[in-house]
Amino acid sequence: MHSDNQPSSATFLTHAAQLLTLRSASGETGSRRGAEMRELGIIEDGAVLIAGGKIVAVGTTDEVAKHELLTAKPVHIDEIDCSGNVVLPGFVDSHTHPVFAAPRLIDFEQRIAGATYEEIAEAGGGIRASLRGVRDASLETLAAHVLHALDEMAEHGTTTVECKSGYGLNFAAEMKSLEAIREASHQWPGYVVATLLAAHVVPPEHRENPEEYVRIICEDMIPTAAKLKLAAYVDVFCERGAFSIEQSQRILRSAVDHNLGVRAHVCQLTTAQLAPLMEFHPASLDHMDFVSDEDVAVLSKLDTVATLLPAANYFLGLESFPPARRLLDSGVAVALATDYNPGTSPTASMAFVLSVACTHMKMSPAEALVAATYNGACALHLQGRKGSLDPGKDADIAIFEAMDFRELAYWFGVNRCRETFLIGIRQIRR
Repeated sequence: MHSDNQPSSATFLTHAAQLLTLRSASGETGSRRGAEMRELGIIEDGAVLIAGGKIVAVGTTDEVAKHELLTAKPVHIDEIDCSGNVVLPGFVDSHTHPVFAAPRLIDFEQRIAGATYEEIAEAGGGIRASLRGVRDASLETLAAHVLHALDEMAEHGTTTVECKSGYGLNFAAEMKSLEAIREASHQWPGYVVATLLAAHVVPPEHRENPEEYVRIICEDMIPTAAKLKLAAYVDVFCERGAFSIEQSQRILRSAVDHNLGVRAHVCQLTTAQLAPLMEFHPASLDHMDFVSDEDVAVLSKLDTVATLLPAANYFLGLESFPPARRLLDSGVAVALATDYNPGTSPTASMAFVLSVACTHMKMSPAEALVAATYNGACALHLQGRKGSLDPGKDADIAIFEAMDFRELAYWFGVNRCRETFLIGIRQIRR
């Protein structure tokens, strides 16, 4: 008989062509930067032993085969052959906007015809175009849409997702959006981090008095989201046409006062001074296309992660992309995420983001993989559980049809993810 604390079954992944552990050579647990961004901890003929949703052992197939759990009886072993495959930690998509009702196809056509992001927004498109659909949709409809997005992400190798609200832009619709995220997360085997992004743009009814909307966010939305445990973070779009630095400070201060983490969309369209935001110790600053050299130097000494979202630049048809090489070469911790949303980045594929990061931002395939896994976990303060294949961590694993890790960024427009394990639960691509 097995003891009460010994699992009755286990999963044994064997013979991976390359097993990317992403273990730190230094043993440090902070975000990776510099040369550490190129350390993948590759094991050939690699194996992973999984039990109880956790990673039990990692090594070569011969090494792990000797583990006591595999020789114990009557433990049932589900052995999965990963020959000819690359096995790695599941992607951590640390910036997504999945709570919406419909794609923004009119924006798409207008942009093709030459309209800019800001011109589309001024004409009533952009973020505000998604507002009515979210306000009118039922909680069940929104939750189903979020769950569909999460399932699609899992099929592409993503096992942890940060989900933002931000298309309701009034108290009822923003709380409904967070509830939809929670409902979907309960039905999805992976891990979801919810973020309140009521400070996305000022809604039409408050355009003449944006200060009143800021007050509602600070005094009504944030306290309620915190009290009901609907969000772990508060985000703000600090940008021309959205929220000023001073307004962003007030919103983030309210978040901190209510024991919520903070993050910010910043420097996407214009340069902004980041010092006023840094006092709140943001987990990440996202987009960062126009970050100044002075702020890059400051970020290189801080734990805040710069999350880059190149799929948005691609879909917007921009000639410039986030300055990944400048950030990396300066020692800033960089993450990659999809920015999945209905207007500017409608993709669930982190592998596509890897490809864009390599081709347009000149990140190496290894740097891109670290940014999409371990540093993505750091951007959510989850590196103790996610982002690398270490015993004791959650069994979040993606298996790709490839012999070499560089193929993940090389092939684009196709999904080569064979299957994923989300906290130990196996999902095979349909």
